[in-house]
Amino acid sequence: MSYTQILYQIVFGTKNSMPVLLKDRRNELFKYLCGILQNKNCHVYIINGVENHLHIVTHVHQTIAVADLIKDMKVASSKWIKENGIFKDFTAWQIKYGAFTYSINEKDRLINYVKSQEEHHKTLTYREEFIMLLKRHKIDYDERYLF
Repeated sequence: MSYTQILYQIVFGTKNSMPVLLKDRRNELFKYLCGILQNKNCHVYIINGVENHLHIVTHVHQTIAVADLIKDMKVASSKWIKENGIFKDFTAWQIKYGAFTYSINEKDRLINYVKSQEEHHKTLTYREEFIMLLKRHKIDYDERYLF
């Protein structure tokens, strides 16, 4: 048996950061994504977001590659959104994403941060937030290729 305790914050947005994830239907998307994660034996703590991006706090099962998981979530949810007309102006997810790891000791703080997305984005853009996360996790990046 393998034992892991890797807490991820996964962040990705809509293509060209278009503000198409309208509030009145976002919970349907979050439930759909939660189902995908649970079907892959991941433990989901919270999914939340705003008009142009979302955050997922989850444990990823040790048999799952994070890049594959994110690709599967994007492909399946994009198809589901379009087939069900959930967000009429949605075209696609951005290609890029962030997957940041945290100690389990940070779980409650991280969940509260994700719960407060609407509040954060009254003063902070998605781009600013993403760059802040990259810097906090000491990830080298080139701003020209972020979005």
